[in-house]
Amino acid sequence: MTADFATLETPAGPFTALVDADGAVLASGWIADPEALRVLVHPSIRPATLRARDALGPVTRAVAAYHEGDLTAIDAITVRQVSGPFLTHAWEVLRKVPAGDPITYTEFAAVSGRPAATRAAANACARNAAALFVPCHRVLRTDGTLGGFRYGLPVKRWLLDHETA
Repeated sequence: MTADFATLETPAGPFTALVDADGAVLASGWIADPEALRVLVHPSIRPATLRARDALGPVTRAVAAYHEGDLTAIDAITVRQVSGPFLTHAWEVLRKVPAGDPITYTEFAAVSGRPAATRAAANACARNAAALFVPCHRVLRTDGTLGGFRYGLPVKRWLLDHETA
């Protein structure tokens, strides 16, 4: 399988997305290296090759609109991630966390149906390949600190500030 990718300059840094033949996001994040994203995709759907594009139609438009202030522009974009039942469900739950209203890892575990599984909830964030479209940046530590983020805490802080502006 070949996936298309494009990189867009954003106020938070270069943002790259990989999409499959149907236009579903396989992986994305604030990085200019599409290969680093490709390896995040589950092996069962990981593309063998990548093809550079200037833009990815609705995906690129949604990324640009989000960074320009339309925080719901990302909601209609299809994401394709594969894993076990808990992670798949947890990623669906993340897509429902509203911009500007972050939750804690403990709250995320509870709304994902496993209130005692805070570490599993944090793992769902860490294993999320489709950053922004599955907004793991909206999950914080119980004490309100940022926790981790694959693309760095300055990007996570920018995103949270952008969503509360």
